[in-house]
Amino acid sequence: MRFLLDTGIMGDFINHRRGVDVRVRAERKNGAIIGTCVPVAGELFFGVEASRSRDINFARLVRALSGITCWPYTANSAKEYGRIAAELKRIGRPMQQIDIMIAAIACELGNCVVVSSDSDLSAIPGLRVENWIA
Repeated sequence: MRFLLDTGIMGDFINHRRGVDVRVRAERKNGAIIGTCVPVAGELFFGVEASRSRDINFARLVRALSGITCWPYTANSAKEYGRIAAELKRIGRPMQQIDIMIAAIACELGNCVVVSSDSDLSAIPGLRVENWIA
C-alpha cells in the first residue's frame, strides 16, 4: 500500500503529534510506502516562510521530506486533475484547486490519501482516503 500524506497530517508527522510518526513507522514495517506530493510540500514551505521560526522550521521540514517519497505533479496528474475537476463541477461540489491536484496525484498512482480531519477529498469518486486521527 502507498500512502500520500496530506498537509495537515504532514504537520502532525513533522511535529511528532497525535501518534502519526508511530503510525508511519508501523505502516512502513508492514511494507507500506509513505510519502507526500509536491503540492503538499509547497503548502508546507509556505507555512515555513510565514512562521516566526523560519530557519528552525525550514530545517525540520527539509529533514522530514528527505525521509519520505515526494511524488511529482506530472502530465498524467494533469489529466487526472481535468477528470476530477469536471466530475466535481458536474455534481456541484466545489473544491480548492490544490486539493484537486493532490487527489489527481493520488489517483494517478493508486495511492491512499491520509488526512487528519474531515476532508473534502472524501467527496472525490474513486479516491481512497483514510483519517489516521479519527
